Amino acid sequence: QVQLVESGGGLVQTGGSLRLSCAASGLTISSYTMGWFRQAPGKEREFVAAVTWSGGRIGYRDSVKGRFTISRDNAKNTVYLQMNSLKPEDTAVYYCAADNCKMCGTRENWGSYDYWGQGTQVTVSS
Repeated sequence: QVQLVESGGGLVQTGGSLRLSCAASGLTISSYTMGWFRQAPGKEREFVAAVTWSGGRIGYRDSVKGRFTISRDNAKNTVYLQMNSLKPEDTAVYYCAADNCKMCGTRENWGSYDYWGQGTQVTVSS
């Protein structure tokens, strides 16, 4: 049974930092492209960042470039999202996801991902 469990969310002031973790079980992340998505109330789920199974390609949405960093620790079977210089518009539930396609790069369509975590809330106060 595949499980992706996010942690590390919380309440932070504008300009602060958080590190999200996504611990995987039932799959080996080194065989998957791993992504982070987010969804704010009343809005569509949107792509945040992804790293390919090989680690050779990384993608970010434009609004987080230079502030967020995705990384993976294959030995711990865990993916991270380091978020710095947080803004109120970053407030959302953040989801970890796994994509089984090895030839697809860092896909930004949430429907392309095969497995999802339950999400962790990130709230940035102004």
